[in-house]
Amino acid sequence: MSNILGIRNYDYVEFYVGSAKMSAFWYASTLGMKITGYIGPETGTKDRVSYYLSQNNLKIVLTSAVQPSCYEVLSFVNKHGDGVKRWAVEVDDVEKAFRYATQHGAVMVKRPEMIKNKHGHVTEAAIRLYDDTELVYINRDHFDHIFKPGYCVPPQKIHIEYEDTGIVGIDHIVGNVRENEMNLWADYFNKTMSFETFVDFKAGDIGTKYSALLSKVVRSSDSVIRNPINEPYPAEKKSQIEEYIEQYHGSGVQHIALQTPDIIKTVEALRKNGMEFLDVPDTYYDMLRNRKDIRIRENIDDLQRLRILCDKESTGYLLQLFTKPIGDRPTFFFEFIQREGAEGFGKGNFQALFESIELDQKLRGNLDKEPIEVMPPC
Repeated sequence: MSNILGIRNYDYVEFYVGSAKMSAFWYASTLGMKITGYIGPETGTKDRVSYYLSQNNLKIVLTSAVQPSCYEVLSFVNKHGDGVKRWAVEVDDVEKAFRYATQHGAVMVKRPEMIKNKHGHVTEAAIRLYDDTELVYINRDHFDHIFKPGYCVPPQKIHIEYEDTGIVGIDHIVGNVRENEMNLWADYFNKTMSFETFVDFKAGDIGTKYSALLSKVVRSSDSVIRNPINEPYPAEKKSQIEEYIEQYHGSGVQHIALQTPDIIKTVEALRKNGMEFLDVPDTYYDMLRNRKDIRIRENIDDLQRLRILCDKESTGYLLQLFTKPIGDRPTFFFEFIQREGAEGFGKGNFQALFESIELDQKLRGNLDKEPIEVMPPC
């Protein structure tokens, strides 16, 4: 099926961070990405710097302020910590997609704008998403250079040793929102982008004995864009969604799932590069071996060694693994996913995943709903 707005795929994700240069080195050395573009004082942009990294179809921009006048970046990082400011979809016609969105209730951030230089032009527009997040429409059909006009080759000679991770692009982007906001944002996507609700996890579908959440997945009609939206649901302890909203100070992007054709090789490389993952108990793999309904090509011993999760659907199966939060706050993290015919999101893995997250929450002292008194370590 085609989508009526001509949405082709995910394009780029831009993070606002405390130090773009240091973050760029981490992304390059850990995710195995190449630092291929730059804007900053050397290119005429005086108040901020941005590094552009790419690998296959994955495009990431890291931006930080270098002057107090760059209030937009500074205020975002001060409030939310390092996080996703905007993510983009590539479209056939930016003006058409933007016009449809605003006519159906989207909150405008930036009208269609053509950015050009001697290499051609890129057209962009943007609408508002969760709190301080933006969704960008972009078309780069008439541009054949680094990322988009204004970006140049990085001034530093950068050589970083890393294991090739084999990541090919973005599978889905997950938003965490406040209680009673999930339906609002699902409807917002469906109306402004002609999406449809693909999955609806109701009360009791996702959770442990301690915490729970509600979730909806919206997608384009051809599934090239898939966006789960989570909200907290009352339970005995503080859920991961509540912790995120508390630490992020609002609604925003919780994690991005990155596609790989071979998750075993990807996770092996990521672990060698220094990526930290959530742990999974051995009992999970004991149960996996005893399941009669699942047949996979991969060796379960390899999955256990690397702590990779596996779930079956009627159309196939998927393999996935989640990192620990990559920043100082327990907010944003990455997921790595290999799909073998499966279109879902690993519902069968939620129990093991939640228990792993709750263990990390307990170590941070953030699992209990009420603050607890803790003796200082020294």
